[in-house]
Amino acid sequence: MSKRDYYEVLGVKRDASEEEIKKAYRKQAMQYHPDRNPGDHTAEERFKEVAEAYEVLRDNGKRERYDRFGHAGLRGAGGFENMRDFEFDLADALRTFMSEGIFGEFFGQMGGGRRTRETKPRGNDLQVPLMLTLEEIAAGVNKKIKLHKYVRCEACAGSGNARGSQEVICPTCRGTGEVRQVSRSFFGQFINVSTCHHCRGEGRIVKNPCPDCRGDGRVEGEKTITIDIPAGVAAGNYLTVRGEGNTGPRGGPAGDLLIVVEEKEHEYFERHGDDILYDLPLSIPQAVLGDVVEVPTLNGKAKLDVAPGTQSGKILRMRSKGIPHLNGYGSGDQLVRVVVWVPNKLSPKERDLFQQLAETDGVKPPSIEKGFFSKIKEALF
Repeated sequence: MSKRDYYEVLGVKRDASEEEIKKAYRKQAMQYHPDRNPGDHTAEERFKEVAEAYEVLRDNGKRERYDRFGHAGLRGAGGFENMRDFEFDLADALRTFMSEGIFGEFFGQMGGGRRTRETKPRGNDLQVPLMLTLEEIAAGVNKKIKLHKYVRCEACAGSGNARGSQEVICPTCRGTGEVRQVSRSFFGQFINVSTCHHCRGEGRIVKNPCPDCRGDGRVEGEKTITIDIPAGVAAGNYLTVRGEGNTGPRGGPAGDLLIVVEEKEHEYFERHGDDILYDLPLSIPQAVLGDVVEVPTLNGKAKLDVAPGTQSGKILRMRSKGIPHLNGYGSGDQLVRVVVWVPNKLSPKERDLFQQLAETDGVKPPSIEKGFFSKIKEALF
């Protein structure tokens, strides 16, 4: 029976790096390990197949011969003389598996390895929304935030013990925080490790709880902190403040504070990335004759030149008047969109003037010809 291509077996490209090959092997070896698939002969064969492919591709010399000559290049001198004509059995596959240090990782995931535990559980993270104006976002700002969270119980200094008492060693796990069960199988002895239900993995229990916190080592409280918001943040960005979440029980480390940025709708501006858009209303005479107008910006008012003949919808650009680039240099622009205002009520005198103007050729739009839309496009942009 012909063998499958080793690269195909591991699911990697022929130019895969050593690390990519190793990662692919680990993934498949744990998937098809016989202990995870008891009685499944197909999985056992796949396990041997991936181990055989890895044994070749992890060795530079063997991989080079395989790339040049295929499976034939691995037989004979310099090949797999001691592997029964290049056939892997289950023992060979298991030796390859364990030689890569996957044994502990595999059985750790299966509940069979000894875990490293934290003696005290960590407190939960907190998430707080923070509403900012565009002006605050453009300049950067310091904000004070009042947090309602779990804080250390001062009566017991966070230990959870009543005054004069101490924690005692958990009688169930004898201070390890783990309960171990030993079982045997065809592959040898395996140890199943689980968290002790009595002490919840801490190894110690509170015998005489503090009356203020009832043994938890923390109580509900408030804290006000000041945070520095950099210029250029956007809605959905978040800042992490380490250690300002809920205090962990019985002296455990505190969680983190996640501050999620929200933007307050602005009276004048729309934000588009780091650019801001402002609609500028102009009268018909201003658009026709041109003008110098005053427009609001994030840093106060500024003057803007409007050229004669400016069409409604024209976008004027004010460089670097937008939002600063976050963690970078420069700023976006302020885009000013011209909106020509047409009056809907006229006095008799105004109506007469517009009537006289309408009879002149200069205010009539071009006829709809082939070049009409291109002329409009030129006028707008």
